[in-house]
Amino acid sequence: MIKVTIKENEPIDKALKRFKKKLEKAGVIKEYRNRQFFVKDSVTKRTAIGKAIYRQHFIEDQEA
Repeated sequence: MIKVTIKENEPIDKALKRFKKKLEKAGVIKEYRNRQFFVKDSVTKRTAIGKAIYRQHFIEDQEA
């Protein structure tokens, strides 16, 4: 659980900004977006292989 203590006479905007940074650092938003819908394992593997192929082509192009 992420907690943000608000200091005396601190604007709510600053507290919200700190809260958002903590959420981002913890990876809560990223995980939430990944869990919004179900993705089959085969699709996950296929996208991972596609990304690896793309990276490999990119590396080969830089070396040439």
